[in-house]
Amino acid sequence: MTRLDVRDIPPVNRHPTIHDEFQDLEPGETLTIVNDHEPKPLFYEFQAEVESFDADGYEVERVAADEFVAKFPKRDA
Repeated sequence: MTRLDVRDIPPVNRHPTIHDEFQDLEPGETLTIVNDHEPKPLFYEFQAEVESFDADGYEVERVAADEFVAKFPKRDA
């Protein structure tokens, strides 16, 4: 599992960084993102644009007011 805390990354760079990290995953692995808001726009972006994203396996948990942990699984090959 790869964990990426994007809260310290400038917002303009967050999505490209997340896409790069996801691309580097092996099939069946999951990218866990820690964010300061629920990443719904990112979920919809992945659902529409990333064929290897397993949208059914997506999970998000609100840990604190400014901490959301989201799991973006990559489909098995």
